[in-house]
Amino acid sequence: MLCRCRHGYFHVVNNDYTHWEMYAIGGSANPTINSQGNRFVAPNIRFSKEVTKHEDAPESEWKRWNWRSSGDLLLNGAFFTPSGGAQSSSYAKASSLGAKPSSLVGPLTVGSGALNCRKGSRC
Repeated sequence: MLCRCRHGYFHVVNNDYTHWEMYAIGGSANPTINSQGNRFVAPNIRFSKEVTKHEDAPESEWKRWNWRSSGDLLLNGAFFTPSGGAQSSSYAKASSLGAKPSSLVGPLTVGSGALNCRKGSRC
């Protein structure tokens, strides 16, 4: 799962990110992103370890965007680049639910994935 974020508030919580090619969470147009309790396992590609990608903006602009990581598990060299000022009320708006500890992401996502549905039968 990769997250395409533009305007607005995003609370990315308790997901399992593996096998990304360039980044796991990207954004443009000044979104507020609150990443909490996720597990990020970077691929074995030297230049694909960064979790975040600030799209369509120079560093002088995206450094002001509010992106935070709290309680995330970063493995195999994965790293999250936070930005913005001190904790703001934007994060309260972006928090839709309480995150579980990142150590529980495996059990929480074990049954996730694409549904195996067939026409004419219930999923």
